[in-house]
Parts: sequence; structure tokens; C-alpha cells
Amino acid sequence: MTSHPEQNPQNNGYWNGPDYTPPSMPVPPQPAQEQYGWPQPQATAPDPGPSTNAYPGTGPTGPTGPGATTAYAGAPVPTKKKRQRGPLRMIVPTALIAALASSGITVAALQATSSPAAGGTTQVNTVVQGSPANPDWTQTAKVAAPSVVSIAVQGRTGSAEGSGVIYDRSGNIVTNNHVVNGVGAGAQLQVTLSNYQVYAATLVGSDPSTDLAVIKLQNPPGDLQPIALGDANNLTVGQPVMALGNPLGLSETVTTGIVSALDRPVITQQQSGGNSPLSGGTPQQAVTNAIQTNAAINPGNSGGALVDVSGKLIGITSSIASLGSSQGTSGNIGIGFAIPVNQVRSVADQLISGGTVQQAYLGVSSTDATAKVDASSFSGAGVRQVVSGSPADQAGIRVGDVILGIDEDTVPNSEALIAQVRERNVGDRVTLKVARGTSTVEVPVTLAAGQ
Repeated sequence: MTSHPEQNPQNNGYWNGPDYTPPSMPVPPQPAQEQYGWPQPQATAPDPGPSTNAYPGTGPTGPTGPGATTAYAGAPVPTKKKRQRGPLRMIVPTALIAALASSGITVAALQATSSPAAGGTTQVNTVVQGSPANPDWTQTAKVAAPSVVSIAVQGRTGSAEGSGVIYDRSGNIVTNNHVVNGVGAGAQLQVTLSNYQVYAATLVGSDPSTDLAVIKLQNPPGDLQPIALGDANNLTVGQPVMALGNPLGLSETVTTGIVSALDRPVITQQQSGGNSPLSGGTPQQAVTNAIQTNAAINPGNSGGALVDVSGKLIGITSSIASLGSSQGTSGNIGIGFAIPVNQVRSVADQLISGGTVQQAYLGVSSTDATAKVDASSFSGAGVRQVVSGSPADQAGIRVGDVILGIDEDTVPNSEALIAQVRERNVGDRVTLKVARGTSTVEVPVTLAAGQ
């Protein structure tokens, strides 16, 4: 099977990680797997740089085309200290990707390894009393590794490998949507635990908009060790972290690094899949207010764990940046991204309890904009359209407003607005900092459920 053609360099095409044949499978080297992607959104103006703007959407139904995409989301993240973060611009037409606007770096969601042939939610795992100043990585790995699994997916269009995290004693495992929904309908799932026991698994549900999915072991053992959940709101830039997963088919791999940045808007492309059984489908965008780390993350780490020194889960590893323009050279360069555990918990609980995920919804279409306030210029999300009857409409948001912040978080562009809304819950009451004319106003808004 051959890969899609390389994307236009001006558009920073997104692609999956490099194709790989796991050494444990007796097959000869294979050509690259078919890649998966979605239509490229339009920019607001010609841009000679490496990226194209993506916009929060015009309605509660989510992304529907290359124009605007809906600003809606669902996952709890309480107020955090104000942090200004540079945007990751999304574009492309071939698998999972985003781009650092100022540097030409592309971000490729880790599509497992695209290898051609080759009950309750109580968290019980013991945690290490580690010190960030002097981490004991041996103990961290000892505590967290039994809760991380390898996932093999065999479908009609190919096979893939990724990682997952044991969520509860009932056998529910959290992973990335692109791991389980990337190789077409009717795919079979196989999970290998840290003790090398192998189990068949079924899909509980998936949410392409957050790139998260839950699968469940068939006849799970009674000694599963669910991972302990941390709190992403307590993270600080510079604190040490460990990534655990199955990169390139090498199970039980651990790497260490630090939290490089927080609130990093990352947009990747997903096969929709939704809650249908491993069905592929129409691609849509996944938007994450991500944790950035320099811990080595490679293809196959998708769905794996990012933990703190105590062994508590702080994120699900999902995507990386790559300098290469070739679809076959995607790999770690020290810029990786994880979905914060608070969002993981919210989405996983909803998938397990009902199979569907409610997304918080603001109801504006926006574009990158600059506002002048008191002789100073500020970047933000300029409101192009307000959906009638939406939370934004009811709160009095107007066309021409420039949204500069949400609660204590800055909103330097339209992508950041999407990410900030999406990480919150339906019913959350937030305060928007809005530039209107030459002054700023604070507008309270209660986020509703997207339809």
C-alpha cells in the first residue's frame, strides 16, 4: 500500500508517524501505510508563512467544512494562572497535523505505528512519594508501567500499533481515537498487558473532536492496576515528567523530560469513527489545549501515559512536531504533546457511562485579530459571527468584538479560543475578556451543550 502524495510545503501537510514493521512479527519490510487526513481550512488572507488559520465555528454541530469550525468543547479545567502561549496553526489534507506558525515545524498526531503486517473508575495504583527536585525514575516506572498497555489494531486497510492506559478494574482502557479508528471498519483490537498477557478488546466509544477513545478488555483479569489520576491544573512549566508507551512496537519504553509549555493549542485531523465500531468515516478536527513536553515521544506512543514523578497520570500522549517534509521521517525532535488528564477524565467517564460526549459550546465564528486598547495592541480572536440564541448571543457578544481571554487564560488567536472552550464542561460559567472599541469589558457566559 502506498502513502498519499506529499503535501504542498506552503500548506504544511499533516501525516502520521513513520511506517514500521514490529520486530516481533515475521514479515518482510513493507511500503508506507496509507495516511489519513481531512480537508484543509481556508485562511483569512494569503499567508506566505508555514500555516493557515483555523476558525472557531458558526454553529453547534462542529466542524463541517474548510471555512469556519465551531468553537465548542467539553472537559473540565478550572481557572489557571494567566499564560500567554504561541499558537499551533492547523492545516492540511493528510493525517493528523498542526503547525507552529512562526517556525515551520509540523505537528503530526501519532497514528499508532501504522504497521503494515507486522465497571467503576476508582483509581487504585499506588503512587511514589517522589520529589520534583530529585525524581526517582526507577520507582516512577515501577509504579506506572503496569498500568500502560500495547494495542494492536488489524483492519481491512492495514494494521496499526499504539498504546493505552488502564482506567479501571472493569477493563476499560483509554487511548487515542486515531489509534483505534485509523484503519477502517471492522478492525480487531488486541491488547497486551505489561505482564505480556494478551486480550481481545472491543470499542466502548470514541470522540474524534478530542482524539480520545475507550476500549474494554474481554474477560479482563482480576488483578488489573488502574493508573492513578493527577491534576493538570497543578502543572508548572519545568517540572519533570515521564512518558510510557509502545513506540515503534517496543513495549514498556519509558522516556523522561520536563513540561515545556502549557495551554498549547494543537489542532489535528481525525477519522470521525465516532461511536460506531471502528468505522473510519468523514475526517474532522481534534482540538487540544495541550501539555507540551520534551520527553521523547515517537510513533506508537499514541494513547500512552505522561506521568509526574509520583506516577500519576497527567496526560495522554497524542502528537509530535517534526522538521521533516517527508511523510516517512516523522519522529521525536523534543516537541511532543499530551491531552491533559482533566479532559481525559471527563471524556472517558462520559464514554463509559453513555457512549457519547457532550461538548461545551460558545457559538461564535472567529478569526485571528488585533485590538487596540489604551494605545496598546493585543492579539485575540475576532468575532465574525454570533449564532442566534447561542450562549455568546445571550451574553451580548457582538460581531467585531475581539476576545482576549477566558477566565484567567489568554486567548491570543482563534485556535486558542477553540481549545479553551473545548477543555471546559457544559454548564461551566466563564468570564470572557473582550476588547470592544478602544476599551475592554468582561462578559460572563454560561457554556451550553453543542448539538
